[in-house]
Amino acid sequence: MSVTVCLGSQFGDEGKGKLVDILANNVSLCCRAQGGNNAGHTIVANGITYDFHILPSGLVNPKCINLVGSGCVVHVPSFFKELEALEVHGLKTDNRIFISDRAHVVFDLHQLVDGLEEVELANSFIGWMPV
Repeated sequence: MSVTVCLGSQFGDEGKGKLVDILANNVSLCCRAQGGNNAGHTIVANGITYDFHILPSGLVNPKCINLVGSGCVVHVPSFFKELEALEVHGLKTDNRIFISDRAHVVFDLHQLVDGLEEVELANSFIGWMPV
């Protein structure tokens, strides 16, 4: 069994998502190791557009198991909203997505505190600052 790892060496926007999209067609396991829903990427597969923010894009491959790792920050309502949007577009996710029991959970309260503390910094207000 071989393992392929795609790591970003800067602070985002390096093209990791595009590379994973290509690689995910031929893998049995896709893991998102770190990060949250502050960024994302769009995939067009079979003429259907899918938007990913927290979920691994390996979900586009019906044979791929997908993991959200312990370094990820998960805002639960956003997670389920994204999952539902993917399922509405026809992706089957049952028994194919797993979340580490050590992933960081962000609540709406974190986003509220983030907004109150960081309003002058104009951050993304997704709840990371107080975590």
